[in-house]
Amino acid sequence: MIRIYKTETLTGKLNQLNEVEPNCWIHLVHPTLEEVKEVCEKTLVDQRLIAKVLDEEELSRIEVEGEATLIVVNIPYLIDHSHKNKYRTLPLGIIHANQYIITILMKENKLFDDFENGNVREFYTEKKTRFTIQLLVRISQGYLMGLDEMNKDIQRQEHILAKATKNQELLEMLNIEKSLVYFMGGLKYNQATLEKLSKGTIIPFYEEDMDLLEDAMIESNQAIEMANIYKEIMSSTTETYASIISNNLNVLMKFLAGITIVFSIPTMIASFMGMNVPLGDFATNPASFFILALISLGLALLIAYWLKKKDML
Repeated sequence: MIRIYKTETLTGKLNQLNEVEPNCWIHLVHPTLEEVKEVCEKTLVDQRLIAKVLDEEELSRIEVEGEATLIVVNIPYLIDHSHKNKYRTLPLGIIHANQYIITILMKENKLFDDFENGNVREFYTEKKTRFTIQLLVRISQGYLMGLDEMNKDIQRQEHILAKATKNQELLEMLNIEKSLVYFMGGLKYNQATLEKLSKGTIIPFYEEDMDLLEDAMIESNQAIEMANIYKEIMSSTTETYASIISNNLNVLMKFLAGITIVFSIPTMIASFMGMNVPLGDFATNPASFFILALISLGLALLIAYWLKKKDML
């Protein structure tokens, strides 16, 4: 899918176009081969640059091909909306051509909603450098929002794990930990890309863009620090609660074993008395059943008391 936008210089209003024009923004989302060829013919960008971003495993990097510069960054992506914290990363390609800026993404992402709706301040499609930095800021903020959601879910899972005896709760924690690993990898490579861009040798930087670039680097560093902290918390928490679940299961098994012993006493007495052996006058006593029941109950309670005293029940 191709979407083309251009900002009006005088009003700053963002308009959607039907055809490619100079100083426009071309947004490709899971493009077909025909769409890629069409964009390349109109912008004179090497088709191989766009094709490289269509690999979901592509890492953040910078590549220059002729007069076009490709910047690849990794963005957070929720792969399963029915489950929380199933995040992965997705490559986003930003191509600076002579009179165009092209963004390539394999799947729709909310990252671009504010840009497409004209809700980003001082956003102009002709200012390619500023647009790129604004995207990088939004990407870092997206990581921070994802990390905040993970932190809330870690706290919720801690309350559940304290009483857990099943593996499902640990699997939920594993999902969070896997998401953190993907986040840390994406942030690490993005940070390296940001540092290269900050040198000003890849794309031209203007004085008014430097503060925005500094904000992007601060947001990225903050996200990296948070991801590292949460990863350490997750590692220690998972190990601790794996031990807790094992201990909870042992306590349950101990209780069941104690109950089995207690209830085996009346069963054993009933089995002995039910054997085909002479019991004398006791067999003809009308109160024999109640006497046996009381004896069985008394022995069961006595053993239960002893097991409880020994912390075995």
